[in-house]
Amino acid sequence: MNKIRKGDQVIVITGKDKGKTGVVLRRVDDTHLIVEGVNLSKKHTKPNPMKGQQGGIVDKAMPIDQSNVAILNPSSKKADRVGIIVAEDGSKQRIYKSDRAPIASAPSA
Repeated sequence: MNKIRKGDQVIVITGKDKGKTGVVLRRVDDTHLIVEGVNLSKKHTKPNPMKGQQGGIVDKAMPIDQSNVAILNPSSKKADRVGIIVAEDGSKQRIYKSDRAPIASAPSA
């Protein structure tokens, strides 16, 4: 079970974007995430009139390792760790380690 999922609000804890927050847009693989507004790079694009694309320099979100981000606890506004508890019926629930509050599930797409 992945502890950080698509739609979670995260904060960067190390690297050039330390302190920035954003929403996880997608998981690239088991260890990398794409976070909105974090780890941006400049991409030079050619114009494509068939697609209606203008040319120029655009910002592109690059993958960041999940070990460099932590989930953001909305009650304390700080980084927190994720724990998993198993209910009697076998279902799993993600919780914040600091206050044992359940993590609201991200809306499924």
